Amino acid sequence: MKPVLLLVHGWGFDAGFWAPLRAALEGYETVAWDLGFFGGAARPDLPSGRDVVAVGHSFGALWLLHHRPVAWRALVAVNGFGCFTQREDFPQGNAARPLQRMIAQFGAAPEEVVAAFRARCGGAAAVPGGLDAAALAAGLQGLAQWDARPAVVDLALCGRADPLVPAALSAASFPAEVTQWHAGGHLLPLEDARWCAARLRAFLAPLG
Repeated sequence: MKPVLLLVHGWGFDAGFWAPLRAALEGYETVAWDLGFFGGAARPDLPSGRDVVAVGHSFGALWLLHHRPVAWRALVAVNGFGCFTQREDFPQGNAARPLQRMIAQFGAAPEEVVAAFRARCGGAAAVPGGLDAAALAAGLQGLAQWDARPAVVDLALCGRADPLVPAALSAASFPAEVTQWHAGGHLLPLEDARWCAARLRAFLAPLG
């Protein structure tokens, strides 16, 4: 029996982020969790008795590694990381100052910060309704503080032109043997859902 795919989106997005990839994965059952950045969290139950392959995009991959909410058979990171910011033993991480500036600005202008972030990612800047400032602020603190290294994943899909997760950060996060590169940026499931789906199908085929 094919595994079910648990999809977890990144910061500043919601479960609707996965719509193009879900359409491209016809034939596989997918369950998308919503972290509640816009209008409340939603974590639909997973079907019982099925293997789970967790797929996290960006912060979603870190969230999965940090919380480990289910016992998955495999974990896939898309534009992901196990640690976002620099540490003494992780110079490839992003400098802390820009994120701290973002955190400081968020309290006064949350919608503007989210819009700027979405635009920087290469997506639509329009902010969904129902913005939950507390949930988004907690997510920013997670980006700053969580360190889930070693980031043990079974497949990493990375973008060579990713403006948020530079190639050096991706290469330092995951072993070369599990990493596949796309020429694109930070929103690979939106930029090229068919490419992501093809890599996932190839990875999933031996699992059932």
